[in-house]
Amino acid sequence: MEHFYWIGLKAVPGIGNVAFRRLLERFDTPESVLQASPASLAGIRGMTAATIEGIKNGEWRRFAEEECRRLEVSAARLVTYVSRDYPKSLFEIPDPPPFLYIKGELRSSELSIAIVGSRRATSYGLMTTAKLAEALASHGVCVVSGMARGVDTAAHKGALQMGGRSIGVLGCGVDKIYPPENRALYAQMADKGCLVSEFPLGTLPLAENFPRRNRIISGLSSGVLVVEAAEKSGSLITAQYALEHGRDVFAVPGNISFVTSRGCNRLIKQGAKLVDCVEDILEELPEYARAAADAPLFQQPPRTFALTPKEAAIYELLARSPLHIDDIISQTELTAGEVSSMLLHLELKGAVTPLPGTHYAIT
Repeated sequence: MEHFYWIGLKAVPGIGNVAFRRLLERFDTPESVLQASPASLAGIRGMTAATIEGIKNGEWRRFAEEECRRLEVSAARLVTYVSRDYPKSLFEIPDPPPFLYIKGELRSSELSIAIVGSRRATSYGLMTTAKLAEALASHGVCVVSGMARGVDTAAHKGALQMGGRSIGVLGCGVDKIYPPENRALYAQMADKGCLVSEFPLGTLPLAENFPRRNRIISGLSSGVLVVEAAEKSGSLITAQYALEHGRDVFAVPGNISFVTSRGCNRLIKQGAKLVDCVEDILEELPEYARAAADAPLFQQPPRTFALTPKEAAIYELLARSPLHIDDIISQTELTAGEVSSMLLHLELKGAVTPLPGTHYAIT
């Protein structure tokens, strides 16, 4: 029942990711939010009368109780955004989830590359995906993908085949195996890698879930490699998220006669880096320059610090761009004194660094 109130607050109609974190900036814990007076809740940006009523009527309790029972029997766990284990790279995307459902080992600071592509990949696409995933794993790079048929499955299998790590980001509950033929892979991923979802347990793999899933794939990764993709595909949505999140975008060129090549070839025309060997990816990673060609890559400096909700509010802003202290104050629910105090705490944790002119950036 440790996360009862986290689950409960997220279950309130009208409480999205942004509203959730904004409420915690003011009230510190989900329990405090759910016990707050209507008058104090009304003072938070975006709080409507309907949302406040949803908090006060207590209807969220039944779902929270049932979800906690499901967690106990599912072998899954919750990682909240104030946890040491929460991937700090997710703070760089516009709406990081307040918590993730996890099966397996989530390493918050490992170097990762996403590989995405067509569910109906050609034999060339599947072979190329497996080869590149194996090569990345051999260099100590974690492979992130979406556990779908085709390229995703080949990417996960290739990384695990080399004894490397892989993260599967699901468009359903972390207790749902989809597609069903990936049952064995699902078990391998939970044992040797990690399965991640922001959706409640039992959530079915509905079409509208996958675009949201794609932003998590990008957020967990230093770059996104597209192997095969039609001109209109989810893989290109992931590539677009990567560009918006400041990630590198890579693409494998394909036969101009194949429909599944058109998306990748167009990405290359638009400036994505053409990839025909793993070095094309590695040389874009700062860690590669500091590593011997035949040795595993150095890992990024550990970013495994825990955060309070107030610290997380500031860290999330700075993860997107450096800011002046006045801008931080204006963009949060915090007072000037609280912002100054939180910045000092974050400096002591090694999470942020001061810049000239009372600007701050993440370390």
